[in-house]
Amino acid sequence: MKKLVSLVFAFAMMATFVTTSEASVKFSGDAMVRPRYESYEFKGDFNKQADDLYWLYRVRLHVAADLGEGYYAKAMLASESPGWFAAVGGKGSFPETLAEDFGISQFYFGRMMENSHYTMGKMPLNSLNNPIFDLAVYPFQPLEIPYFLYNNDRVFALNYGTKVGPGELNATLCVLDNDMQEDDVFEDSYAIHLIYKTNIGDVTIDPQILAAITDSDLIGSHSMYTPLRDVIGVDHRGDYENITPWTFGTNVVIPAGDTKFTLSGFYTYVDEDDINYDGYLFRVKAQHGPVTAWIDYNSTEDESYGRSDDYANMFVWAQYNYKVYESAMGSFTLSPTVRYLSSEFNNDSIEFNRLRTELWAQVKF
Repeated sequence: MKKLVSLVFAFAMMATFVTTSEASVKFSGDAMVRPRYESYEFKGDFNKQADDLYWLYRVRLHVAADLGEGYYAKAMLASESPGWFAAVGGKGSFPETLAEDFGISQFYFGRMMENSHYTMGKMPLNSLNNPIFDLAVYPFQPLEIPYFLYNNDRVFALNYGTKVGPGELNATLCVLDNDMQEDDVFEDSYAIHLIYKTNIGDVTIDPQILAAITDSDLIGSHSMYTPLRDVIGVDHRGDYENITPWTFGTNVVIPAGDTKFTLSGFYTYVDEDDINYDGYLFRVKAQHGPVTAWIDYNSTEDESYGRSDDYANMFVWAQYNYKVYESAMGSFTLSPTVRYLSSEFNNDSIEFNRLRTELWAQVKF
């Protein structure tokens, strides 16, 4: 609670400072209440989970400063829990209150120029609409937006973008971790993300690559993330340290009248002495007015350490956004949402299905 009070006090002091400065600073935020009902189906002999109804909620505060001549700074204060959420009474990785993990979730600054820009800090990735980080960091279960949820859609990085031909090239150096066990500075974990976004007629494409440029623990603590890891009772996370995965692919956005279609395809692989796996992810997405729906499919084969494990995952998302109220001061939205995840391990020997039905009630101010 003391941490939360300190942050709110600092936020208030910033607002007081703004009134006496020439910088243009805007404050905004959002709050959400999300009741969620989960139901499960299982095949195989493993730990089974019970159906459950629980309540999630979150509050996020945003500040954006225009310093003039293209210079800017942005920050977001929120809980450091998955998806920035807390759960009434606590639930799994969700804390009981937002105050337990409240902090500066994002902070980044830079400069926007006519034909280029640069940014540095703990910055957002837009991983909700671009699954390359999902597949790179969670190769055995990259569906249901795990990077957005478990990493809160951000990375500490340095970014530079510039116009090249008809499109824009962005290069991002991602700082993944600091290995204090090694004396060599280059033993720390880094990855480079290159993306070129351009239009071919009305179609937008963004071919990209995400490559570890030093030995890293890129697939991280959720490499076989819940629920599959907990369900099958196998945890190989420690086996995948100091590797250099490469992931590449593209999103293709196709407008068709009032509907926008997005096709995504990505491939990841590691081929090293003891670690050898590869996998792909395909997504078909459609947006029409207030309706958004997509289907993902992933298959990954793992032959590390003499194993021969196959993972197959499918995910469906459907959401309807109903604008209850909107004004210059903010908005109130209700969004019924359905999320279905199906995971199979070693050709149906173990199968896990989960259905989440939710109602998002969100205000923006």
